[in-house]
Amino acid sequence: MLFGVLCTLIAVHGNVLSEAPPAPPQSAQWLLTWPPAAEEREVKYTVESSSFASGENGVWTEVPACVHISVNSCNVISTKAKAEFGCVMLRVQAERRGLTSTPVEACSRHGDSCTPHVSLTAAPGFLTVNLSRNHSLALEYADHTKHRVYYGKEGEPWQKYEDAVSSVIIPDLQAGQSYCAAVQYLYYRTPVGLPTCTQCALIPASKTVSKHSEITVAVVLVVVLLVLMPVVAYFLIFRRRLIKQWLRPPYHFPEDFLLEPFPKNHLPISISSHTEETCLVISSISPEELRE
Repeated sequence: MLFGVLCTLIAVHGNVLSEAPPAPPQSAQWLLTWPPAAEEREVKYTVESSSFASGENGVWTEVPACVHISVNSCNVISTKAKAEFGCVMLRVQAERRGLTSTPVEACSRHGDSCTPHVSLTAAPGFLTVNLSRNHSLALEYADHTKHRVYYGKEGEPWQKYEDAVSSVIIPDLQAGQSYCAAVQYLYYRTPVGLPTCTQCALIPASKTVSKHSEITVAVVLVVVLLVLMPVVAYFLIFRRRLIKQWLRPPYHFPEDFLLEPFPKNHLPISISSHTEETCLVISSISPEELRE
């Protein structure tokens, strides 16, 4: 069975005659294929493999069909066929006039007998790396085989890892941040087979925060109602006159409000005294029958 292998190269800007080593491959995967570097010339590539239990000890051997090749692909199925359980690790390095880049190990996007099947589940505050304990290596070597889980923030180098038989929960993660993980089989604490390619997941925001906010708002409303209701009842029962005074609009009576004003086209009637009036002086009064 052929496994796809991807090796992405960083293009190096500079003079062809520069003595600096070429840029290293960034990642690689089964059926070793990689895009050629657009601005690199005279660059050749070499693929190396490591057997079932020797990768951590630094025993790497060149794959005969993939030494100093200028093409961007290499078939490594023969190397896989010779390894125990078909478990080999691969790495690729770039070369130019005797100068070599840092080798980069290959990874597999699809699980097989030598690469774990992995899926990620993101939840508020933590990430679950879903792994199965029922795999071919576990059936052969029982608990001597484990999973090594590398994890960290997206874009940052791996700084933490955890060894486990089955699924791993990574706690205390920041909401809104993307975290990544890669997994490789262990045999007696020695990495074997291709690791999985990096998978990433975004940690969602915690729902408890919004629930706490809703509860807080509800409590505040209840407290406000409990305080306002007795106050409103007191004023409605005992202070109705005061409420009426507050609601009464302001007013002002003019001084001549009850007096009828004179018409504008009439002058007021003046009372004059008659100074030249003739008056008779009555000297005495007698009864009427006497005057007859």
